[in-house]
Amino acid sequence: MKSPVLDAMLESPVLPEPIQEAQRALGREQRLREKFYADITPEHKWEFIQGEPIMHSPELSRHLLATMKTYKLLDAFVSTRSLGGVYVEKAMTCFPRNDYEPDVMFFGTAKAALIVPDTLKFPIPDLVVEVLSPSTEARDRGIKFQDYALHGVEEYWIIDRVAETVEAHRLEGEYYPVAPRLTEGKISSDVVPGFEISVRTIFDDAENLAALRLMLA
Repeated sequence: MKSPVLDAMLESPVLPEPIQEAQRALGREQRLREKFYADITPEHKWEFIQGEPIMHSPELSRHLLATMKTYKLLDAFVSTRSLGGVYVEKAMTCFPRNDYEPDVMFFGTAKAALIVPDTLKFPIPDLVVEVLSPSTEARDRGIKFQDYALHGVEEYWIIDRVAETVEAHRLEGEYYPVAPRLTEGKISSDVVPGFEISVRTIFDDAENLAALRLMLA
């Protein structure tokens, strides 16, 4: 993976010093990460980001409803077609440096086959859905946006429950191009073949139920 930061360091006459400091910092971070794995409990939603354990606060009803509506539609579609596995929150996905518990995640058949009943550390998902909240938006649009792209999350959907918008970011190389914020119409997935829903099914109870019944028919 080509990195402008690494290229600049390699051109520097003081290369050994930052390398040594980075190695020390990563060593400290790895020790904190091992402690994080030992200390986390299933009662709470935990993430480990850039060396910091983060315990999430309870979410508002509108956040939970958008999460569950999206999960139900995706899970119904994937399950009835044997396309892989869908999980909602509390599944800790492990990236090279960070550990996240996305709101909704999809694993294609190859990765789903690696998940067994005792799995605690899940592989990197093929599709991630995050529902924004005031406490998480900066990370969802910041470090997660970068990390997901750099490590092969092929699609990243961002749902804004207040504005009632959905963005479907599709990976190109190692970044996500700008995606439109949709308030209506259809939204589809390239990663989950054939999965297409109305944007309103994420926010409207009646439309969600009608779409779910149609999928299960």
